Amino acid sequence: MKTNMVANALGLILMGFGVILLSPILVALLEEEYSSILPFCIASFAAISFGVFLQWRGGWNRNFDKIKRSDGFLVVTLTWLTTGAVGAIPYLFYGLSPLDAYFESISGITTTGATILKDFSLYPKDFFFWRSLTQWLGGMGIIVLFVAILPQFAVAGRQMFFAEAPGPTDEKMTPRIAHTAKALWLIYILLTIIEIAALRLAGLSFFDAVCNALTTMAAGGFSPHPQSIMGYGNSMVTWIVTAFMFLAGSNFALQYRFMVQMKPGSLFKSEEFQLYTAIIFALSSVLCGMLYFSHNLSFADSLRDSFFQVVSIITTAGFSSADFALWLVPAQAILIAVMLVGGCAGSAGGGVKVVRVLFMGKFLKREISQVLHPQAILPIKIDKTTVPDDTQRQILGFLLFYLVLMIFSALIVTIIEGDASIGFIGTAATIGNIGPGFGEIGPMGTFGYLAIPTKIIFIIDMVVGRLEFIPFLAMLHPDFWASR
Repeated sequence: MKTNMVANALGLILMGFGVILLSPILVALLEEEYSSILPFCIASFAAISFGVFLQWRGGWNRNFDKIKRSDGFLVVTLTWLTTGAVGAIPYLFYGLSPLDAYFESISGITTTGATILKDFSLYPKDFFFWRSLTQWLGGMGIIVLFVAILPQFAVAGRQMFFAEAPGPTDEKMTPRIAHTAKALWLIYILLTIIEIAALRLAGLSFFDAVCNALTTMAAGGFSPHPQSIMGYGNSMVTWIVTAFMFLAGSNFALQYRFMVQMKPGSLFKSEEFQLYTAIIFALSSVLCGMLYFSHNLSFADSLRDSFFQVVSIITTAGFSSADFALWLVPAQAILIAVMLVGGCAGSAGGGVKVVRVLFMGKFLKREISQVLHPQAILPIKIDKTTVPDDTQRQILGFLLFYLVLMIFSALIVTIIEGDASIGFIGTAATIGNIGPGFGEIGPMGTFGYLAIPTKIIFIIDMVVGRLEFIPFLAMLHPDFWASR
């Protein structure tokens, strides 16, 4: 483990993050919320100072070309933990306890959207802007951002890029990883700007349009309105957010090829995108029927809420257009099933990912065929490409560990809270970076009343779920910490 190199890389990232922490001050000035300037100045100073300290301890060496895979894993993990910590500092000035502030910050950066806030009227606009901005930064990935803008990571960024990238595939659009990171951020920023304009035209204020667009494209779900998208009472806004959540849950690399390189076949011929679309339309249609016939809603409202909630949950955005905790059990069961799917690989969405569900379907089909034809060689192919054995092992290992951690966390939380619904739904919502669950942690509820140990467990679940276990699993091996 090259601690000097890790310290230098982390210090450089924290210094950059400290500059970003100054951005809510602009909102504070525009809204004349002058008392809110100090919290972000202090947070920025803390981040930059700690970054400079790490750079000093690391010998001011900014050549990361020889960074190892294990070092990259550690930099990524520490980046998410430390940026969550400094990002929580402003929340301390608004009456949140240190644990609640860290919970809210981690929930934002990991794009989970599980909030501990109980009364939204207590906080100024720059507070909500920072919540939204943290999700937007985390949606594409903090490491991906600094690989794109810092030339020091032009070569070494590959090791960190794929440690953070969501999904089991190594998706490269350009020969250089820095160019790939820039391309991803280009499409991300472009879609965000388009959504802001669309929401503004649909009737939202500029502030609400910006905040909701930032969290929509991040598949995050933090809204400045206490009742989420439902609170605006605007069907056009609901449909716009639905459309952009759908894009947020799709592979950004394929969207780049479609929109920038003018290669639509790369998107529409993708088996993962086809399955993603099929799941949404199939389950939304079933849910629409349930709402129409069992909840006495109009067809227009049933269609809108069914598509919105299925897209919101499968992309792990966590927005709500209705209080689905009040729906009948069969309707809720559909949303629970969608929780276990997640978005596409290379998207802002969390969860298991559609490509892994697709792989498992093909894997089970292959195993059944193998029983009948034991001597047959039956490769598993996705998009006409054979899935390598090492990728198969990674996917199976991910799914096994995902299941083990979810069951273990759920049982512990159930014991602590004395409520199996909070235990299992809360764990599924945090480990999948979904956000709201049902009951008191539902779309109109809060995680603020949970016990301290439960919040700590959910923080771990959010971070491990966002990093997709690989860096966490690697750090459990003794060889990871060996000095070289």
